[in-house]
This record gives sequence, C-alpha cells and structure tokens, in this order.
Amino acid sequence: MELRDYLHVFRRRWRWVALGLIVAVAISEIFILRATPQYQSQTQIFISTQSSDSATANQGGMFSMQRVASYADLANGRDLAAEVISDLDLPLAPGQLARKVKARAVPETVLLLITVTDSDPALAQKIAASYADHLAGLVADLETPPGKAKPVLKATTVESANQPSAPVSPNVLRTLLMGTVLGLMLGFGMAAVRELLDTSLKTSDDIEAITPAPVLGWIHNDPAVAKEPLVSMLSPHHPRVESFRVLRTNLQFVDVDAADKAFVVSSAVPGEGKSSTSTNIAISLATAGKKVLLVDADLRRPRAGAILGVDTAVGLTTVLLGQLSATEAIQEHESGLHVMAAGAVPPNPAELLQSQSMTDLIAKLRTTYDIVIFDAPPLLPVTDAALLASKTDGAVLVIRHGKTTREQVRGACERLTQIGAAPLGVVFNRVPAKGGAGYGYGYGYGYGYAPEAPEGGKRKGDKPVKAKSPKEPKAPKAKA
Repeated sequence: MELRDYLHVFRRRWRWVALGLIVAVAISEIFILRATPQYQSQTQIFISTQSSDSATANQGGMFSMQRVASYADLANGRDLAAEVISDLDLPLAPGQLARKVKARAVPETVLLLITVTDSDPALAQKIAASYADHLAGLVADLETPPGKAKPVLKATTVESANQPSAPVSPNVLRTLLMGTVLGLMLGFGMAAVRELLDTSLKTSDDIEAITPAPVLGWIHNDPAVAKEPLVSMLSPHHPRVESFRVLRTNLQFVDVDAADKAFVVSSAVPGEGKSSTSTNIAISLATAGKKVLLVDADLRRPRAGAILGVDTAVGLTTVLLGQLSATEAIQEHESGLHVMAAGAVPPNPAELLQSQSMTDLIAKLRTTYDIVIFDAPPLLPVTDAALLASKTDGAVLVIRHGKTTREQVRGACERLTQIGAAPLGVVFNRVPAKGGAGYGYGYGYGYGYAPEAPEGGKRKGDKPVKAKSPKEPKAPKAKA
C-alpha cells in the first residue's frame, strides 16, 4: 500500500483508529494509576590493588579491570543476597532479593555499579549500602593469598547509596507515549483489516470494475427524505433535486427516454432505496415534459404507490386479472406523473409478471407513453425483476453506497444476463451512506419485507443535514 492508500483508509476508518488509540491510552492510564511506584538507589565501588609502585599499579589496574566483571556476577548471586537478608533481617528469600538488585561493571573502568529497586526508597538505600559493605568483605576474603594478611585487591565505596526522592517507575510520560504509539498501530491495524474485509461499493471505480453498466448518477444522502421523499416537494435548487436532474440527463445517453421506452428499476438486495429512486426518476422525467407512467410492479411488497399517495387498492394485479382496463387503473399524481399502483398482493406474483397478459400490457403501455418505468422487487431474492426486465428494454440497478457488496452486484447482473435482460445502468444511492435498515424475505409463498428505514436512514423528527455533493459521474456513451 502507498501513502495515499493509508490516508484513504484513515479517512474512511478513522473511528477504528480513534478507538484503538482511546483503548491503548486508557489501558496506559489504568496501568499508571494501579502500578506501585518503584525507587532506585545506587552505590559505586572502586576495585583497586594495594600496590603503591607505579609499574605494579599499572599492571594491577589491568588485573582489577578483569576482576570487576567477576565481582559483578557474584553481586548478582544468591549468596551475597543471603548475607544482606541476614544483615537487614529482611522478610525475603535470596532469589527475591536478587531480582531487586542489578550489579554491573562500568566498561573500560575498575568501577562496579550496584542498583537496588524497591517500593520503599529508604529500604532501597539500606539494601544498596549493605551490598557495598558485604561485597567489600567478599573481595577481601577472596583476594587475600594463603599465609598473607593483606589482600591483593580491595573494594572501596566511592559513591554512597542515596535515598531516592522520585520514583523511576511508572514513567508517566514514557508510558503514555508508548500507549499512544501502540494505540495508533492497533487502530490502523483494525482499520486495515476492516477495509480488507469490507467488500461494499463506495466509488464509481468499484462499480465499473464489476459491471459494464455505466454509473448514471449519484443520489445524495439526505436525512430529510424521511419527511419529504419526493423531489417534487423540494426546492428546485435542492441538491437532491439536482442529483435527479443529472440522472435524468444521463438516461438520454442509454436511449431509455426515447419514445415508447420501458425499463425496470430494481436493486440487488432489499434496503437499497429502489422504490424512492424509481418514483423520483419518474417525477423528474414527467416534469421535463415527458409523458411518463410509473408502474408499481413489486407485487410482494408494493411501496411506490404509497410513496406517491395514490389509491393502492387497484392497480397492476387488477388489470392482469382482467378486473379493470389499464386506463381505468391509472391515476395521475399532482406532479403530472401517471401511476399504476400494484393493487392487491397476489399469491403468485412471478406467474403474473411472466404471463402473456403482462407482455400485452407492456406493449400497450409503450404505445401510450413516452416512458414506462416499472418499480420491481430486488433481483437476488426472487426472479420477478429479471423476468420483467426481459420483457422491457432492461434494468436500472440501484446500489446503496457502503452497503451493497461486489458479490451482490455481480449476482444481480448475472441474473439479468442469464435471462436475456440488459443492465442499462447504475444509480449510486445514499452518498455518503449513514447506516441503514433493510427488509428481509420469507413469506410462505415467496418473500416478505421487514420494515424498511426511510431514505437517508432517519425517522420523523430528525433534523435535516446538508450532504456534501461528490463529483458527479461522467455521462455514459450513447448506444450505437
């Protein structure tokens, strides 16, 4: 990954980075608050020979330097620790005390440094001083030749043990700094994993990589849609209205708004906003002077008629069953759009949609209207939309930003091509996406929807939020 890729991940997944940072810093704070302060006391010992002759002293210095490392090892051992425990009457085992003590030789010198760490600063000083005394005695014992009264080497304390005033642990600044660094690493790691596992579509490039269908337009996410779902209810200068104008314009380049054209609006899965999208496409085309009919062909969970506020008791099923003529079942919306609601929900929607009556109805509607739009069920759960698309010019697929996955779109396009239908284009909905609820399938005879969140993912009473407009997609090339 390049730097810009990491920046892209951070912009999209900054909450994960922040979560990792907060968790790590919180753990660091807890560690600081719960940790027992530790103090260190040091003493420095000089190992030297007893000779006063300069030549002998020089050789003795080399000899002492060689010995210092050995005495550092002895000072770290349990035998000397046992003597100190006995001297100070400490309630510790030799191994426990040895872990509190660190003796080391200062490189290229004859100095030996003993450091004692303990939660009691006064006790740390006493232990360090006792170690210095007992080490001096040990050196005298080991360096006195047999039959001699004077040792060859002696250990002299040149820096007495001090009583520390400030703890060396926990180091607040260092602990917080480490927590911050580890938190950022953890956060970026979680963000990267989340990014790798997320196959939802978020850019036009993502869509173009998996389908030849052009991106016809972006529909901006607007929480106010819950109260005003139709573009005819908004100001002509509203960003959402402009989004549908761009979509209406781009539809020309796929030859779907020419005379006697009919197409399906569907989605891969439930909850993508296909019904509100189809109704607003129809309204946008109608307000541009086209004679447009919107047919609610979702005979499992009809919604377009309810969005437009027309009578849903009669409609497509009524016409297909021969109970009313098409002219009698069509209603006019205040925007000038003609609407055929779904009518009563039948037990056999797929059979009705692939019947000869449906084929004849589509042919008749083509001769009456400039454009006929069918709001159809999602493609993956049922075959209704694909069957209907095969009888029309094709399907416009609604994809929800940040929710619809690559696999779902591939599956939807495959379902269309398998039945001989054409994917005409894609509408990128709810940009940017903010959560969202869907509807599931599962009637005994087919499928059913659970309640769907209104467009924008908000309910009545939510405050409108103005969405930032992304760069509009380029208009697709016209068909040859």
